[in-house]
Amino acid sequence: MHMPLLPRSPLLGSPLSRSTPSRSPLPRLGLYAAAGAAAALLAAGPALAADSGRHPEPPAGSSHTYKGRVTAKSGLLLRDKPTRSSRVIGSRPYGAVVHIFCKTHGENVHGDSHWYLLTDGTWAWGSARYIADIGPAPRTC
Repeated sequence: MHMPLLPRSPLLGSPLSRSTPSRSPLPRLGLYAAAGAAAALLAAGPALAADSGRHPEPPAGSSHTYKGRVTAKSGLLLRDKPTRSSRVIGSRPYGAVVHIFCKTHGENVHGDSHWYLLTDGTWAWGSARYIADIGPAPRTC
């Protein structure tokens, strides 16, 4: 005796039958969401770690900062995190000398992903793309 073929479900690819339990795609979607969240955290890790709300202290017995000169014709925007989308908390005019505590990787600005942590009256981040080093390059945060 020939049994007729049952239609297949377009989503699950299994025959529709009362004896076959249907599988929910939710566990698989949950796994994909967890993997995506982990990948996003790994990608954002350096920028998030660079600004944890606390800023590094100078090494004991040292108040050494590096210096740089603002090269942006329109001035340098100072930000609360090393990203262009973060809050602007100040600015420095073209040609101003700034004091740099350290550098870290953050959002890429026209080919340069380095950001400098400035110590001029407040802790603020400035894109290294618009700061020319005066003397040695700053240490890594």
